[in-house]
Amino acid sequence: MKHDRSVFPAMLGMFLLGGCSDNKTPGVSATDASSAPATAGAAAGDSARVSGEPCDMKLGNIHFTKAVNGADTLTKVDGNGRMTFRVGAKKDFFSDPNDNKLSNNTAPILLAKVDNAKPFTLVSKVIPGFTEKGLYNAGVLYIYVNDNFWQKHCFEQDERGNHRIVSVRTVGTSDDNNHDVVRGPSAYMKISSDTRTVASYYSLDKKTWQLVRLYKNNYPAEIWVGVSAQCPVDTGTVSHFEEISLTQNSVKDFRLGN
Repeated sequence: MKHDRSVFPAMLGMFLLGGCSDNKTPGVSATDASSAPATAGAAAGDSARVSGEPCDMKLGNIHFTKAVNGADTLTKVDGNGRMTFRVGAKKDFFSDPNDNKLSNNTAPILLAKVDNAKPFTLVSKVIPGFTEKGLYNAGVLYIYVNDNFWQKHCFEQDERGNHRIVSVRTVGTSDDNNHDVVRGPSAYMKISSDTRTVASYYSLDKKTWQLVRLYKNNYPAEIWVGVSAQCPVDTGTVSHFEEISLTQNSVKDFRLGN
């Protein structure tokens, strides 16, 4: 996610049209997007391209209706409510802040529509497919508006082989924030909003939550949330998601995550 990424050229002025792919620009609601200035999406670096094709998948109480980069063809849900998410080589989602040289938006993402005018909380047990050479392999939770406006919350393998919590927020270009090292194969991950604030957390027992990131909710009224797997360097891997839920409420204490 930081150094050995393959280059993915920016696609300016191109939009994928589909039943679930509404053109939006950062900070502009779906209803206002059609009247927004053409330069609004470029304010953060690029024109806003909305990825994704319609799909129909359910996991827990979540109905995924948009698949980015063929995510619906790479996922399978078993009878116990466990999702297997396969990802191929050199797949990542990152917008390089330095001359676009390391940008890559090929990672598959499975998304569900959310009313951002109401509180919401997305939670999942994330079991990434860590491998010996899997630099930046990760299981990921997303907030997504378009290719230039999103956040990912990752359980990821770093340059030293550690498995750690990472968050990346993209408004035109991406930042990159590494957090705690986690011992063990899995972590509970959570993203929550009360309509004003968005916060990300992780937990080892789903009881005690650690704050990872907190910022103002400046997303439009209609957004997408979902899951993804990435493999920026290795030849491919398999991640899993369990105990997933999407509820229309928020944490009560944004510092403690409860």
